Amino acid sequence: MSLRTRTLGDVIPRPASVRPVTGASFTIDAGTAVSAPATLAAVAAHLGLPAGPDGAIRLALDDSLGPEAYRLEITAEAVTLRGGSPQGVFWGVQTLLQLGPELPGGVIEDEPRYPYRSTMLDLARHFFTADQIKAHIDLLAPFKINHLHLHLTDDQGWRLEIPGWPRLTEIGAGPGTGVDGAGPGFLTLAEYADVVAYAAERFVTIVPEIDMPGHVNAVHVAYPELTADGQPVAPRTDAEVGYSSLVAGKEETYAFVEAVLKTVADLTPGPYLHIGGDECHSTPPEDYRAFLERVLPIPGRFGKRVIGWHEIAAADLPDDAIVQYWRIEAADDAVARAAAAGRRVIVSPADRTYLDMKYDAATRLGLDWAGHLSVERAYDWDPAERLPGVGEESIIGVEAPLWSETLRSVDDVRYLTFPRLPAVAEVAWSPRGSRDWQSFRERLAAFGPRWEAAGVRFHRSPEIDWH
Repeated sequence: MSLRTRTLGDVIPRPASVRPVTGASFTIDAGTAVSAPATLAAVAAHLGLPAGPDGAIRLALDDSLGPEAYRLEITAEAVTLRGGSPQGVFWGVQTLLQLGPELPGGVIEDEPRYPYRSTMLDLARHFFTADQIKAHIDLLAPFKINHLHLHLTDDQGWRLEIPGWPRLTEIGAGPGTGVDGAGPGFLTLAEYADVVAYAAERFVTIVPEIDMPGHVNAVHVAYPELTADGQPVAPRTDAEVGYSSLVAGKEETYAFVEAVLKTVADLTPGPYLHIGGDECHSTPPEDYRAFLERVLPIPGRFGKRVIGWHEIAAADLPDDAIVQYWRIEAADDAVARAAAAGRRVIVSPADRTYLDMKYDAATRLGLDWAGHLSVERAYDWDPAERLPGVGEESIIGVEAPLWSETLRSVDDVRYLTFPRLPAVAEVAWSPRGSRDWQSFRERLAAFGPRWEAAGVRFHRSPEIDWH
């Protein structure tokens, strides 16, 4: 990537500590080599420079640093990048790529505010292929996003192959599925594994979601025996929610759930399984709690940590459960009670992080039920001040979901994601007191030419003076 000269701290997300040295700089040219131990060879390759034992760019591990922390020192003679793990070095490489090829002198010491920094892509309402997901990951990693939540199932479609349950994809992913019938397709086991491996090479953890007990019309169309009366139901391609539910009182329900979650757990080396749990309007409260009582422990049996949308806080949660808060208003006090009991929280308020919201009234794509989400609004908030009773110590991270009801192409994904995702990424990474909107909008402006050169269709927000 060809980048203009940058000031030392002129990157996104804003580093924790920047100490410039005036008059010192390092220029990367065709002859610049990288030296790295074998454990960092794959990380070094992301710089796109030749390897050499005496390279002027030196990568190393430093066990005095945290696992995602890095220290970058730039002098006129050399660049030294140390990280607490290969992941920490990789984040330092992303900083180098933003700064280069003319590297200002000085020292950056950096580490994230939160360990879980995520975005979500909804494959159920409109399917995206493995190659399209991988291309999306390439656009996320530069902003130090380290999780990609894939919403794999919903009323309108089922997007992952499950052995023993072939009709889930034969019917639930076939022609005419997706909102308006405009998004068929699914990931085979091999394609899903390929996406997971590709993400891992960029230190992005895939978080798969199988939504339940609601959002299951595609399941019922494929397997009517899982409905309450065993009768067939009609496919749905509208965007309504809350009308479908797995049956809490049927043992067949739990055999299905266990088979699906075991498949997904076996395919996913990351530590998380997301079970949804939101908008179960047609599930009686007592059935909802009975269902979760059976299902919440299942991921743990497969060595995974369960995540659910904040509605799951109404049930008794496993000790390591993670609650994902998404509403505009406070989710009564259930999330606060869960936090007080030691559960961790992912903060995803729809009016600040939902990338499927329109930028403004004129935006062609997106929804507006949570209001309009400008770039400044995505930036100017703080996770630890959002939800009463959920302070810094309870928050594991921040996620920016992108639901796909109005999406029809990769260009649509990029238009709604950029430039708002960098704003959320800085909220999740940078120190609480260091963020500044004026500084951010100036740093963000430099990405316009880069995205244009890469063919990325982004929203040219009037809030930003694009270069």
